[in-house]
Amino acid sequence: MPSAPAHLTVAEVARHLRLGTRKVYDLVARKGLPHVRAGGKLLFDVAEVERWLAQSAGGAAPRAGLPPPVVGGSHDPLLEWAVRESRCGLALLTQGSADGLERLSRGEVAAALMHLPSADLSDFNRAEADERLRGRGVALVEWARREQGLLVARGNPRKIRAVADLARRGVTVAARQPGAGSAVLLERLLAREGIDRRRLRVTATTMGEGDLAMAVKSGEADVGLGARAAAAPLGLDFVPLVVERLDLGVSRAAWFEAPMRSLMAFAHGKRFAGHARSLGGYDISGLGAVTWNDPA
Repeated sequence: MPSAPAHLTVAEVARHLRLGTRKVYDLVARKGLPHVRAGGKLLFDVAEVERWLAQSAGGAAPRAGLPPPVVGGSHDPLLEWAVRESRCGLALLTQGSADGLERLSRGEVAAALMHLPSADLSDFNRAEADERLRGRGVALVEWARREQGLLVARGNPRKIRAVADLARRGVTVAARQPGAGSAVLLERLLAREGIDRRRLRVTATTMGEGDLAMAVKSGEADVGLGARAAAAPLGLDFVPLVVERLDLGVSRAAWFEAPMRSLMAFAHGKRFAGHARSLGGYDISGLGAVTWNDPA
């Protein structure tokens, strides 16, 4: 897979941060988003942008001893909507479950959404928390249960009904980036079927649920493993496979601060519940339940 470009254009950094291009220009002009000018164009270094985001979180200065008000980890349509609509003051840095786990362990984010399955698919996230988060002052709190399955074109023209069909001759696959919870889940499902991932014809590697769905919608791939909630907005069909638990790993110090409290208060409201129903594939009955607590 080709390496990521050293610098991103305005459009590319907007997709990376899940913002509009107008907001990127605003952050450059008013907030000091790091950039360089080349031939009249703005270019952005990915590492510098992420450091700036972690330090400023849109301009909010964290109190001493607190992690920055940023949520890392997995991209989830329901979380993205809730952070925006609640106006809680949190920023999103959604680079995958494994990335969020590492950032949380280093105190670089206040919280991280993750859905990392155990080898036998019987549990999510707790094994990784035991390994990486002990002594870090972190707890796992359930965000939602979410249906994961195969996103296919309307009418399922390739008749893809199971994970084994991904290895069929001629079938093209959209995959998530390494370290994403969906990428780990795909590996687990393939292993259960005794299928070597190298047999898959991967034609797109995407950084989020929406990008994966768009790869299928555009015909770049026949199928991708993702959330039901990503299928409906683009008119895709969905083949359910697994119900996974999405956990927010949260710094205990950040949990009682205004941004996290605002987000969770919003998530317990009727508007949030209605939107979860409209997206489809979510069960929020366990929202807020502690699924793992640091014994240290």
